[in-house]
Amino acid sequence: MERSSAGHMQRRKFITLVGSAAAVWPLAGHAQVERVRRIGVLMALEPDDPEGQAEVDGLRQGLRERGWVEGRNLQIEYSWPGGEPSRIQGAAKALVGQQCEVIVARSTPVVAALMKETRTIPVVFGWVVDPVGSGFVQSFPHPGGNVTGFQNLEFSMVGKWVELLTKISPSVRRIAYIYNLATIPTGFVGALEKLLPTIPVRLVGAPVHNSDEISHGRELRA
Repeated sequence: MERSSAGHMQRRKFITLVGSAAAVWPLAGHAQVERVRRIGVLMALEPDDPEGQAEVDGLRQGLRERGWVEGRNLQIEYSWPGGEPSRIQGAAKALVGQQCEVIVARSTPVVAALMKETRTIPVVFGWVVDPVGSGFVQSFPHPGGNVTGFQNLEFSMVGKWVELLTKISPSVRRIAYIYNLATIPTGFVGALEKLLPTIPVRLVGAPVHNSDEISHGRELRA
């Protein structure tokens, strides 16, 4: 139930990204000839991912509600490179090359890839864990640059996760956490370090670089 609720909340946040994306243009409804505007959507998911498709549907719906309709005054360029960093970087380069006026970005690796390709095209993100620590924005009140969006994790929740695990299974003495070396946020690491002296369990980090390392397993050392 909690997971479903969290997913629903994130979908709602993703839909509200449209307001930021559409705000960079004046509505063209009163012009005699509407100019077709172009949005890029870069998802670190596969094309058949149901969560991603639901978010894209919400994006289209939100845009329609604001007067932007595909095939009339709007063209959306979709890119679904999956989660591998090399594919994401290639997709970011290609999308920037298509001269989109706004790019909607899902996930930390996607934003990082886009920032290597452009510092001028507006980027609106969702599902980013630590935008300040990752260097995407200067601060929440004043993001600066060409990037803005929503953070999807409050770091104080890290302690609650561990507390919940120890309550479910009081005999637990070691808890492993998997993280991507290229994208782990500084805030997440800091939250774990603060937690260590206060908990009766040992936390074991399992760094990975890609999904293959998760699938094949990594040796965990205390």
